Amino acid sequence: MEKLTEPGRRQEGVPEPEAQEMSFWDHLGELRRRILWAVVGILGGCLLAATQAEWLVDEALLHPARQAGLALQNLRPFGMVMLYIKVVLVAGLIVGMPFALYQLWRFVAPGLYAHERRWVRQLTLWTSLCFLLGVAFAYWVLLPGMLRFAAGFSSEHIRTIVDVTEYYGFVTTTLLVMGVVFELPVLLALLAWVGIVRAEFLRRYRRHAIVLILIIAAVLTPTPDPVNQLIFAFPLWVLYELGILVVRLIERRRG
Repeated sequence: MEKLTEPGRRQEGVPEPEAQEMSFWDHLGELRRRILWAVVGILGGCLLAATQAEWLVDEALLHPARQAGLALQNLRPFGMVMLYIKVVLVAGLIVGMPFALYQLWRFVAPGLYAHERRWVRQLTLWTSLCFLLGVAFAYWVLLPGMLRFAAGFSSEHIRTIVDVTEYYGFVTTTLLVMGVVFELPVLLALLAWVGIVRAEFLRRYRRHAIVLILIIAAVLTPTPDPVNQLIFAFPLWVLYELGILVVRLIERRRG
Protein backbone atom coordinates (compact mmCIF):
# COMPACT_ATOMS: atom_id res chain seq x y z
CA MET A 1 0.00 0.00 0.00
CA GLU A 2 1.26 3.48 -0.82
CA LYS A 3 1.86 5.75 2.17
CA LEU A 4 0.20 9.16 2.19
CA THR A 5 1.04 12.02 4.54
CA GLU A 6 -2.35 13.67 3.85
CA PRO A 7 -5.41 12.64 1.82
CA GLY A 8 -4.45 13.09 -1.81
CA ARG A 9 -0.86 14.03 -1.01
CA ARG A 10 2.08 11.70 -1.64
CA GLN A 11 4.76 11.11 0.96
CA GLU A 12 7.97 13.08 0.29
CA GLY A 13 10.73 10.83 -0.95
CA VAL A 14 8.37 8.59 -2.94
CA PRO A 15 8.34 9.06 -6.74
CA GLU A 16 5.16 9.14 -8.78
CA PRO A 17 3.73 5.68 -9.56
CA GLU A 18 3.71 6.19 -13.33
CA ALA A 19 7.50 6.70 -13.21
CA GLN A 20 7.77 3.18 -11.70
CA GLU A 21 5.24 1.46 -13.98
CA MET A 22 6.14 2.93 -17.38
CA SER A 23 8.47 0.91 -19.58
CA PHE A 24 11.35 2.30 -21.65
CA TRP A 25 9.15 2.50 -24.75
CA ASP A 26 6.42 4.22 -22.75
CA HIS A 27 8.94 6.84 -21.63
CA LEU A 28 10.14 7.25 -25.21
CA GLY A 29 6.60 7.74 -26.44
CA GLU A 30 5.91 10.26 -23.68
CA LEU A 31 9.09 12.15 -24.56
CA ARG A 32 8.08 12.28 -28.21
CA ARG A 33 4.64 13.58 -27.25
CA ARG A 34 6.10 16.32 -25.06
CA ILE A 35 8.57 17.34 -27.77
CA LEU A 36 5.76 17.57 -30.31
CA TRP A 37 3.72 19.76 -27.97
CA ALA A 38 6.78 21.96 -27.33
CA VAL A 39 7.28 22.38 -31.09
CA VAL A 40 3.60 23.23 -31.48
CA GLY A 41 3.95 25.89 -28.79
CA ILE A 42 6.99 27.44 -30.47
CA LEU A 43 5.27 27.38 -33.88
CA GLY A 44 2.27 29.08 -32.28
CA GLY A 45 4.63 31.73 -30.93
CA CYS A 46 6.08 32.20 -34.43
CA LEU A 47 2.60 32.63 -35.91
CA LEU A 48 1.78 35.21 -33.26
CA ALA A 49 5.07 37.00 -33.93
CA ALA A 50 4.40 36.95 -37.68
CA THR A 51 1.27 39.03 -37.12
CA GLN A 52 3.45 41.69 -35.48
CA ALA A 53 6.51 41.31 -37.73
CA GLU A 54 6.54 44.94 -38.86
CA TRP A 55 6.44 46.25 -35.30
CA LEU A 56 9.11 43.77 -34.18
CA VAL A 57 11.50 44.95 -36.90
CA ASP A 58 10.75 48.67 -37.05
CA GLU A 59 10.30 49.26 -33.31
CA ALA A 60 11.85 46.49 -31.22
CA LEU A 61 14.91 45.73 -33.39
CA LEU A 62 15.70 49.11 -34.93
CA HIS A 63 14.80 51.29 -31.94
CA PRO A 64 18.34 51.17 -30.39
CA ALA A 65 19.89 52.13 -33.74
CA ARG A 66 17.54 55.10 -34.14
CA GLN A 67 18.29 56.28 -30.62
CA ALA A 68 22.02 56.12 -31.32
CA GLY A 69 21.67 57.82 -34.73
CA LEU A 70 23.26 54.82 -36.43
CA ALA A 71 22.62 54.55 -40.17
CA LEU A 72 21.70 51.10 -41.50
CA GLN A 73 21.51 49.67 -45.00
CA ASN A 74 20.69 46.40 -46.71
CA LEU A 75 23.39 44.98 -49.01
CA ARG A 76 21.77 41.69 -50.00
CA PRO A 77 18.94 40.99 -52.49
CA PHE A 78 16.91 39.01 -49.96
CA GLY A 79 18.45 40.61 -46.88
CA MET A 80 15.23 42.22 -45.66
CA VAL A 81 13.23 39.04 -46.27
CA MET A 82 15.69 36.99 -44.23
CA LEU A 83 15.76 39.69 -41.56
CA TYR A 84 11.99 39.47 -41.09
CA ILE A 85 12.16 35.67 -40.99
CA LYS A 86 14.94 35.68 -38.37
CA VAL A 87 13.13 38.20 -36.20
CA VAL A 88 9.90 36.20 -36.36
CA LEU A 89 11.71 32.96 -35.48
CA VAL A 90 13.55 34.50 -32.52
CA ALA A 91 10.42 36.21 -31.22
CA GLY A 92 8.42 32.99 -31.65
CA LEU A 93 11.06 31.06 -29.76
CA ILE A 94 10.91 33.56 -26.88
CA VAL A 95 7.11 33.50 -26.76
CA GLY A 96 6.86 29.72 -27.01
CA MET A 97 9.74 28.89 -24.67
CA PRO A 98 7.69 28.97 -21.42
CA PHE A 99 5.27 26.42 -22.90
CA ALA A 100 8.19 24.27 -24.07
CA LEU A 101 9.74 24.38 -20.58
CA TYR A 102 6.37 23.41 -19.14
CA GLN A 103 6.29 20.35 -21.38
CA LEU A 104 9.79 19.42 -20.22
CA TRP A 105 8.64 19.80 -16.64
CA ARG A 106 5.62 17.55 -17.29
CA PHE A 107 7.96 14.87 -18.65
CA VAL A 108 10.49 14.81 -15.79
CA ALA A 109 8.14 15.56 -12.85
CA PRO A 110 6.68 12.02 -12.40
CA GLY A 111 10.14 10.54 -11.84
CA LEU A 112 11.21 13.08 -9.19
CA TYR A 113 10.80 13.10 -5.45
CA ALA A 114 8.76 15.86 -3.84
CA HIS A 115 11.77 17.92 -2.73
CA GLU A 116 13.38 17.47 -6.17
CA ARG A 117 10.23 18.73 -7.87
CA ARG A 118 10.33 21.88 -5.74
CA TRP A 119 13.98 22.47 -6.67
CA VAL A 120 13.31 21.97 -10.38
CA ARG A 121 10.37 24.40 -10.30
CA GLN A 122 12.43 27.04 -8.52
CA LEU A 123 15.39 26.46 -10.82
CA THR A 124 13.21 26.85 -13.92
CA LEU A 125 11.65 30.04 -12.55
CA TRP A 126 14.90 31.71 -11.53
CA THR A 127 16.74 30.64 -14.68
CA SER A 128 14.06 32.25 -16.84
CA LEU A 129 13.90 35.37 -14.66
CA CYS A 130 17.69 35.92 -14.62
CA PHE A 131 17.90 35.43 -18.39
CA LEU A 132 15.14 37.97 -19.03
CA LEU A 133 16.78 40.45 -16.65
CA GLY A 134 20.05 40.08 -18.56
CA VAL A 135 18.30 40.64 -21.88
CA ALA A 136 16.49 43.71 -20.51
CA PHE A 137 19.74 45.16 -19.14
CA ALA A 138 21.48 44.65 -22.48
CA TYR A 139 18.61 46.15 -24.48
CA TRP A 140 17.86 49.20 -22.33
CA VAL A 141 21.28 50.02 -20.84
CA LEU A 142 24.20 48.36 -22.62
CA LEU A 143 23.19 48.51 -26.30
CA PRO A 144 22.37 52.26 -26.44
CA GLY A 145 25.82 53.23 -25.13
CA MET A 146 27.65 50.77 -27.38
CA LEU A 147 25.75 51.88 -30.48
CA ARG A 148 26.20 55.60 -29.71
CA PHE A 149 29.93 55.01 -29.48
CA ALA A 150 29.90 53.12 -32.80
CA ALA A 151 27.88 55.85 -34.51
CA GLY A 152 30.08 58.65 -33.20
CA PHE A 153 33.42 56.98 -33.90
CA SER A 154 33.86 58.02 -37.53
CA SER A 155 36.22 59.91 -39.80
CA GLU A 156 35.66 63.03 -41.84
CA HIS A 157 36.17 60.97 -44.98
CA ILE A 158 34.46 57.73 -43.86
CA ARG A 159 30.79 57.41 -43.06
CA THR A 160 29.62 54.70 -40.69
CA ILE A 161 26.78 52.84 -42.41
CA VAL A 162 26.17 49.37 -40.99
CA ASP A 163 24.70 46.43 -42.86
CA VAL A 164 21.37 45.59 -41.22
CA THR A 165 22.29 41.88 -41.18
CA GLU A 166 25.45 42.64 -39.21
CA TYR A 167 23.44 44.87 -36.91
CA TYR A 168 20.94 42.07 -36.26
CA GLY A 169 23.75 39.66 -35.44
CA PHE A 170 25.38 42.16 -33.09
CA VAL A 171 22.14 42.90 -31.22
CA THR A 172 21.06 39.29 -30.82
CA THR A 173 24.55 38.21 -29.73
CA THR A 174 24.72 40.97 -27.12
CA LEU A 175 21.29 40.07 -25.76
CA LEU A 176 22.15 36.38 -25.61
CA VAL A 177 25.54 36.92 -23.94
CA MET A 178 24.10 39.16 -21.24
CA GLY A 179 21.21 36.75 -20.67
CA VAL A 180 23.75 33.97 -20.05
CA VAL A 181 25.97 36.19 -17.88
CA PHE A 182 23.00 36.97 -15.63
CA GLU A 183 22.70 33.24 -14.87
CA LEU A 184 25.69 33.57 -12.51
CA PRO A 185 23.62 33.30 -9.27
CA VAL A 186 21.85 30.20 -10.62
CA LEU A 187 25.18 28.63 -11.56
CA LEU A 188 26.63 29.32 -8.10
CA ALA A 189 23.49 27.84 -6.52
CA LEU A 190 23.89 24.64 -8.52
CA LEU A 191 27.57 24.38 -7.62
CA ALA A 192 26.72 24.93 -3.97
CA TRP A 193 23.97 22.30 -4.08
CA VAL A 194 26.39 19.63 -5.30
CA GLY A 195 29.02 20.76 -2.78
CA ILE A 196 31.59 22.27 -5.15
CA VAL A 197 31.37 25.90 -4.00
CA ARG A 198 31.01 27.34 -0.50
CA ALA A 199 30.13 30.88 0.60
CA GLU A 200 33.38 31.20 2.56
CA PHE A 201 35.37 30.44 -0.61
CA LEU A 202 33.46 33.10 -2.58
CA ARG A 203 33.97 35.70 0.16
CA ARG A 204 37.67 34.90 0.46
CA TYR A 205 38.26 35.43 -3.26
CA ARG A 206 35.93 38.43 -3.63
CA ARG A 207 38.79 40.78 -4.56
CA HIS A 208 40.00 38.38 -7.23
CA ALA A 209 36.47 38.14 -8.60
CA ILE A 210 36.14 41.94 -8.78
CA VAL A 211 39.41 42.21 -10.72
CA LEU A 212 38.20 39.49 -13.10
CA ILE A 213 34.87 41.30 -13.54
CA LEU A 214 36.67 44.55 -14.43
CA ILE A 215 38.81 42.71 -16.97
CA ILE A 216 35.72 41.11 -18.53
CA ALA A 217 34.03 44.53 -18.69
CA ALA A 218 37.08 46.08 -20.37
CA VAL A 219 37.20 43.29 -22.96
CA LEU A 220 33.49 43.06 -23.78
CA THR A 221 32.77 46.80 -23.75
CA PRO A 222 33.90 48.29 -27.10
CA THR A 223 34.27 51.82 -25.75
CA PRO A 224 37.36 52.89 -23.75
CA ASP A 225 35.13 55.15 -21.65
CA PRO A 226 35.51 53.95 -18.02
CA VAL A 227 31.93 55.02 -17.25
CA ASN A 228 30.47 52.52 -19.72
CA GLN A 229 32.83 49.84 -18.46
CA LEU A 230 31.66 50.44 -14.90
CA ILE A 231 28.03 50.30 -16.09
CA PHE A 232 28.83 46.86 -17.51
CA ALA A 233 30.82 45.71 -14.46
CA PHE A 234 28.46 46.90 -11.72
CA PRO A 235 25.63 44.39 -12.37
CA LEU A 236 28.19 41.57 -12.60
CA TRP A 237 29.48 42.50 -9.15
CA VAL A 238 25.90 42.66 -7.82
CA LEU A 239 25.23 39.20 -9.28
CA TYR A 240 28.37 37.85 -7.60
CA GLU A 241 27.27 39.23 -4.22
CA LEU A 242 23.77 37.85 -4.79
CA GLY A 243 25.32 34.49 -5.57
CA ILE A 244 27.14 34.54 -2.21
CA LEU A 245 23.82 35.13 -0.42
CA VAL A 246 22.15 32.30 -2.33
CA VAL A 247 25.00 29.91 -1.53
CA ARG A 248 24.82 30.87 2.15
CA LEU A 249 21.06 30.16 2.21
CA ILE A 250 21.62 26.75 0.61
CA GLU A 251 24.28 25.90 3.19
CA ARG A 252 21.92 26.86 6.04
CA ARG A 253 19.12 24.70 4.65
CA ARG A 254 21.42 21.73 4.34
CA GLY A 255 22.62 22.25 7.89
